[in-house]
Amino acid sequence: MTSLLHSSNKGIETIEFHHPKGNSLPRKILDNLATAIKHAGDNPEVKIIKLKSKGNTFCAGASFDELLAITNDNDASEFFSGFGKVIESIKNCPKFVVAEVQGKAVGGGVGLIAACDYAVATEEASIKLSELSIGFGPFVIAAVVIRKIGLSAFSTLTIDSKKWQTATWAFQKGLFNDLTTNTNELEIRTSELCETLAEYSSEAMKSIKDLLWEGYDNLPNIHRKRAVLSGKLSQSTLTQSILSKFRKITR
Repeated sequence: MTSLLHSSNKGIETIEFHHPKGNSLPRKILDNLATAIKHAGDNPEVKIIKLKSKGNTFCAGASFDELLAITNDNDASEFFSGFGKVIESIKNCPKFVVAEVQGKAVGGGVGLIAACDYAVATEEASIKLSELSIGFGPFVIAAVVIRKIGLSAFSTLTIDSKKWQTATWAFQKGLFNDLTTNTNELEIRTSELCETLAEYSSEAMKSIKDLLWEGYDNLPNIHRKRAVLSGKLSQSTLTQSILSKFRKITR
Protein backbone atom coordinates (compact mmCIF):
# COMPACT_ATOMS: atom_id res chain seq x y z
CA MET A 1 0.00 0.00 0.00
CA THR A 2 1.27 3.46 -0.94
CA SER A 3 1.55 5.83 2.01
CA LEU A 4 3.04 9.01 3.40
CA LEU A 5 2.92 9.26 7.17
CA HIS A 6 4.11 11.96 9.49
CA SER A 7 4.13 12.38 13.26
CA SER A 8 5.58 14.87 15.72
CA ASN A 9 7.20 14.29 19.09
CA LYS A 10 9.37 16.63 21.18
CA GLY A 11 9.87 19.00 18.26
CA ILE A 12 10.87 16.21 15.88
CA GLU A 13 8.68 15.74 12.80
CA THR A 14 9.07 12.26 11.31
CA ILE A 15 8.03 11.90 7.67
CA GLU A 16 7.88 8.33 6.35
CA PHE A 17 7.10 7.32 2.76
CA HIS A 18 6.30 3.92 1.30
CA HIS A 19 5.52 2.31 -2.03
CA PRO A 20 5.23 -1.47 -2.44
CA LYS A 21 7.61 -1.55 -5.42
CA GLY A 22 10.82 -0.86 -3.57
CA ASN A 23 9.75 2.67 -2.69
CA SER A 24 9.82 3.71 -6.34
CA LEU A 25 7.89 6.95 -6.06
CA PRO A 26 5.12 8.23 -8.35
CA ARG A 27 4.57 11.96 -8.80
CA LYS A 28 1.69 12.09 -6.31
CA ILE A 29 3.85 10.85 -3.44
CA LEU A 30 6.69 13.16 -4.46
CA ASP A 31 4.32 16.14 -4.54
CA ASN A 32 2.89 15.17 -1.15
CA LEU A 33 6.37 14.67 0.25
CA ALA A 34 7.45 18.14 -0.89
CA THR A 35 4.31 19.62 0.69
CA ALA A 36 4.80 17.73 3.96
CA ILE A 37 8.38 19.00 4.28
CA LYS A 38 7.24 22.57 3.60
CA HIS A 39 4.47 22.37 6.20
CA ALA A 40 6.87 20.96 8.79
CA GLY A 41 9.33 23.72 8.00
CA ASP A 42 6.62 26.36 8.47
CA ASN A 43 5.44 24.85 11.78
CA PRO A 44 7.05 26.78 14.68
CA GLU A 45 6.68 23.75 16.96
CA VAL A 46 8.90 21.63 14.72
CA LYS A 47 12.64 21.92 15.35
CA ILE A 48 13.99 18.99 13.28
CA ILE A 49 12.65 16.85 10.42
CA LYS A 50 13.51 13.15 10.14
CA LEU A 51 12.99 11.61 6.70
CA LYS A 52 12.70 7.83 6.45
CA SER A 53 10.98 5.08 4.49
CA LYS A 54 9.30 1.78 5.23
CA GLY A 55 10.66 -1.51 3.90
CA ASN A 56 14.07 -2.93 3.01
CA THR A 57 14.85 -0.35 0.29
CA PHE A 58 15.19 3.34 1.11
CA CYS A 59 14.14 4.56 -2.33
CA ALA A 60 14.36 2.99 -5.79
CA GLY A 61 13.91 6.32 -7.55
CA ALA A 62 10.98 7.25 -9.76
CA SER A 63 8.11 4.95 -10.74
CA PHE A 64 8.92 3.24 -14.04
CA ASP A 65 5.29 2.16 -14.37
CA GLU A 66 4.23 5.79 -14.35
CA LEU A 67 6.97 6.79 -16.78
CA LEU A 68 5.92 4.10 -19.25
CA ALA A 69 2.37 5.47 -19.27
CA ILE A 70 3.63 8.87 -20.46
CA THR A 71 3.49 9.47 -24.20
CA ASN A 72 4.80 13.02 -24.72
CA ASP A 73 7.78 15.19 -23.79
CA ASN A 74 5.81 17.70 -21.69
CA ASP A 75 4.30 15.11 -19.37
CA ALA A 76 7.67 13.38 -19.15
CA SER A 77 9.29 16.67 -18.14
CA GLU A 78 6.70 17.10 -15.37
CA PHE A 79 7.39 13.55 -14.25
CA PHE A 80 11.12 14.22 -13.89
CA SER A 81 10.41 17.44 -11.99
CA GLY A 82 9.07 15.38 -9.08
CA PHE A 83 12.34 14.76 -7.28
CA GLY A 84 13.43 18.31 -8.07
CA LYS A 85 10.44 19.67 -6.15
CA VAL A 86 11.29 17.56 -3.10
CA ILE A 87 14.93 18.61 -3.25
CA GLU A 88 13.90 22.28 -3.44
CA SER A 89 11.53 21.78 -0.51
CA ILE A 90 14.39 20.36 1.57
CA LYS A 91 16.70 23.18 0.53
CA ASN A 92 14.15 25.89 1.34
CA CYS A 93 13.11 24.33 4.64
CA PRO A 94 14.48 26.41 7.54
CA LYS A 95 14.93 23.25 9.64
CA PHE A 96 17.58 20.57 9.33
CA VAL A 97 16.34 17.46 7.49
CA VAL A 98 17.97 14.25 8.71
CA ALA A 99 17.75 11.13 6.54
CA GLU A 100 17.47 7.69 8.12
CA VAL A 101 18.66 5.33 5.38
CA GLN A 102 17.95 1.67 6.11
CA GLY A 103 18.57 0.17 2.66
CA LYS A 104 19.53 0.64 -0.97
CA ALA A 105 18.99 3.88 -2.88
CA VAL A 106 18.80 4.28 -6.64
CA GLY A 107 18.56 7.36 -8.86
CA GLY A 108 16.27 9.92 -7.30
CA GLY A 109 16.68 8.17 -3.96
CA VAL A 110 20.35 9.13 -4.00
CA GLY A 111 19.26 12.68 -4.78
CA LEU A 112 16.97 12.76 -1.75
CA ILE A 113 19.78 11.66 0.53
CA ALA A 114 22.18 14.21 -0.98
CA ALA A 115 19.66 17.00 -0.42
CA CYS A 116 19.25 16.19 3.27
CA ASP A 117 21.40 18.09 5.72
CA TYR A 118 22.62 14.94 7.47
CA ALA A 119 22.28 11.26 6.59
CA VAL A 120 22.68 8.24 8.85
CA ALA A 121 22.76 4.87 7.08
CA THR A 122 23.30 1.17 7.65
CA GLU A 123 25.95 -0.95 5.99
CA GLU A 124 23.17 -2.34 3.75
CA ALA A 125 22.58 1.05 2.16
CA SER A 126 24.42 0.62 -1.14
CA ILE A 127 23.73 3.14 -3.90
CA LYS A 128 23.51 3.30 -7.68
CA LEU A 129 22.73 5.83 -10.40
CA SER A 130 21.32 3.54 -13.09
CA GLU A 131 19.91 6.18 -15.45
CA LEU A 132 22.53 5.93 -18.20
CA SER A 133 21.92 2.18 -18.55
CA ILE A 134 18.25 2.96 -19.17
CA GLY A 135 18.80 5.65 -21.79
CA PHE A 136 18.92 9.02 -20.01
CA GLY A 137 20.87 10.40 -17.04
CA PRO A 138 20.61 11.65 -13.44
CA PHE A 139 20.29 15.20 -14.70
CA VAL A 140 17.76 16.62 -12.22
CA ILE A 141 19.56 15.34 -9.12
CA ALA A 142 23.06 16.03 -10.45
CA ALA A 143 23.56 19.44 -8.80
CA VAL A 144 22.79 18.26 -5.27
CA VAL A 145 24.70 14.99 -5.60
CA ILE A 146 27.78 16.81 -6.92
CA ARG A 147 27.40 19.34 -4.10
CA LYS A 148 27.60 16.49 -1.58
CA ILE A 149 30.14 14.03 -3.03
CA GLY A 150 32.03 16.00 -5.71
CA LEU A 151 32.29 15.69 -9.47
CA SER A 152 34.70 12.74 -9.54
CA ALA A 153 32.53 10.48 -7.36
CA PHE A 154 29.43 11.58 -9.27
CA SER A 155 31.05 10.65 -12.57
CA THR A 156 31.89 7.21 -11.17
CA LEU A 157 28.27 6.62 -10.21
CA THR A 158 26.91 8.04 -13.46
CA ILE A 159 29.20 6.30 -15.95
CA ASP A 160 29.46 2.92 -14.20
CA SER A 161 25.69 2.93 -14.00
CA LYS A 162 25.11 -0.78 -13.41
CA LYS A 163 27.47 -1.06 -10.46
CA TRP A 164 26.32 -0.85 -6.86
CA GLN A 165 28.63 1.23 -4.68
CA THR A 166 28.79 0.14 -1.05
CA ALA A 167 27.56 2.14 1.92
CA THR A 168 31.18 2.42 3.03
CA TRP A 169 32.07 3.99 -0.33
CA ALA A 170 29.14 6.43 0.03
CA PHE A 171 30.26 7.26 3.56
CA GLN A 172 33.82 7.90 2.45
CA LYS A 173 32.62 10.17 -0.36
CA GLY A 174 30.43 12.19 2.01
CA LEU A 175 26.93 11.13 0.99
CA PHE A 176 26.43 9.53 4.40
CA ASN A 177 27.55 11.39 7.50
CA ASP A 178 27.34 8.40 9.81
CA LEU A 179 27.31 4.65 9.26
CA THR A 180 25.75 2.01 11.52
CA THR A 181 25.91 -1.78 11.49
CA ASN A 182 22.17 -2.56 11.60
CA THR A 183 18.70 -1.00 11.62
CA ASN A 184 18.38 -1.05 15.41
CA GLU A 185 21.57 0.94 15.76
CA LEU A 186 20.37 3.18 12.93
CA GLU A 187 17.13 4.06 14.70
CA ILE A 188 18.91 4.72 17.99
CA ARG A 189 21.61 6.87 16.42
CA THR A 190 19.16 8.91 14.31
CA SER A 191 16.79 9.46 17.23
CA GLU A 192 19.62 10.54 19.52
CA LEU A 193 20.90 12.98 16.92
CA CYS A 194 17.46 14.50 16.30
CA GLU A 195 16.77 14.83 20.03
CA THR A 196 20.09 16.60 20.52
CA LEU A 197 19.51 18.95 17.58
CA ALA A 198 15.99 19.76 18.83
CA GLU A 199 17.60 21.40 21.87
CA TYR A 200 19.78 23.72 19.80
CA SER A 201 19.03 27.25 18.63
CA SER A 202 16.64 27.23 15.66
CA GLU A 203 18.07 30.53 14.47
CA ALA A 204 21.62 29.20 14.55
CA MET A 205 20.65 26.01 12.71
CA LYS A 206 18.84 28.00 10.01
CA SER A 207 21.90 30.21 9.56
CA ILE A 208 24.12 27.15 9.22
CA LYS A 209 21.71 25.65 6.68
CA ASP A 210 21.77 28.89 4.67
CA LEU A 211 25.57 28.64 4.68
CA LEU A 212 25.53 25.02 3.53
CA TRP A 213 23.27 25.89 0.58
CA GLU A 214 25.06 29.11 -0.38
CA GLY A 215 25.31 29.52 -4.14
CA TYR A 216 22.33 27.32 -5.03
CA ASP A 217 19.62 29.97 -5.49
CA ASN A 218 19.30 29.03 -9.18
CA LEU A 219 18.42 25.41 -8.39
CA PRO A 220 14.77 25.61 -9.61
CA ASN A 221 15.88 26.82 -13.06
CA ILE A 222 18.50 24.09 -13.25
CA HIS A 223 15.90 21.48 -12.33
CA ARG A 224 13.43 22.71 -14.94
CA LYS A 225 15.95 22.67 -17.77
CA ARG A 226 17.26 19.25 -16.86
CA ALA A 227 13.77 17.81 -16.42
CA VAL A 228 13.04 18.85 -20.02
CA LEU A 229 16.19 17.05 -21.18
CA SER A 230 15.32 13.95 -19.13
CA GLY A 231 11.78 13.95 -20.48
CA LYS A 232 12.93 14.13 -24.07
CA LEU A 233 15.45 11.31 -23.69
CA SER A 234 12.97 9.12 -21.82
CA GLN A 235 10.62 9.11 -24.80
CA SER A 236 13.18 7.57 -27.15
CA THR A 237 12.44 4.16 -28.63
CA LEU A 238 15.49 2.66 -26.94
CA THR A 239 14.55 3.88 -23.46
CA GLN A 240 10.92 2.81 -23.82
CA SER A 241 12.08 -0.66 -24.86
CA ILE A 242 14.44 -0.96 -21.89
CA LEU A 243 11.76 0.21 -19.46
CA SER A 244 9.25 -2.28 -20.87
CA LYS A 245 11.71 -5.17 -20.42
CA PHE A 246 12.53 -4.02 -16.90
CA ARG A 247 8.85 -3.91 -15.94
CA LYS A 248 8.31 -7.46 -17.23
CA ILE A 249 11.24 -8.71 -15.16
CA THR A 250 10.04 -7.03 -11.94
CA ARG A 251 6.44 -8.21 -12.24
